[in-house]
Amino acid sequence: MGTVTDSPSFKIILGSSSIARRQILEEMGYEFTLMSADIDEKVIRKEKPEELVMALAEAKADAIISKLQNTENGEKDDNEQTILIAADTAEAIISRLPGSEQTTDAEPTLLITCDQVVVYKGMIREKPSSKQEARQFLKDYSNGFAATVSSVLVTNLKTKSRRGEWDKVEIHFQEIPEQVIDNLIAEGLILNVAGGLIIEHPLILPHVKKVDGATDSVMGLPKDLTERLIREVF
Repeated sequence: MGTVTDSPSFKIILGSSSIARRQILEEMGYEFTLMSADIDEKVIRKEKPEELVMALAEAKADAIISKLQNTENGEKDDNEQTILIAADTAEAIISRLPGSEQTTDAEPTLLITCDQVVVYKGMIREKPSSKQEARQFLKDYSNGFAATVSSVLVTNLKTKSRRGEWDKVEIHFQEIPEQVIDNLIAEGLILNVAGGLIIEHPLILPHVKKVDGATDSVMGLPKDLTERLIREVF
């Protein structure tokens, strides 16, 4: 897979607190800084998973752009002030950023935001709300299958160009033993991921029968899609 990492002509902000996404972007050869949006994801609702993950990626981007503007203006954040005022569009905010009037020789900054949900029997699953719900999620996957729907949105803060797309992967499972589920619940990591699903986890991996799609997409950042979107906005 060709990359644009040989050219240090742009900077990247990864708008995510996900360790997996950070590792994937590092594997792709990019250097980047981290920012989190800290939005209330529950206030953004869509019926279709593809629409939901795209809306959330856009909201995260807008919130981080708003935070950048506040920081550049020397304003203090109340509760980080990461949620956009409804009347303020991302385009308007980007146009007011100090970097938006850069010369053509200046390095652009690319902001990457993402989201992911799990779809099981047509139902959208986000992060488990409790250990009990996480346990039920895993029991459902045992001898069954689920899909991840992941979004990637890349915003060029210099040119205001923005491109986004979603990717879907289906995962088929063998039986997941009760002891494995108990250990995963006790460890707690699955409480922080969509659908309580971490297929790369050493306890889960042996029970994955088949993955129809890219593992990096299941982990939250599809490499090929991300690379293409970077090229499109750069």
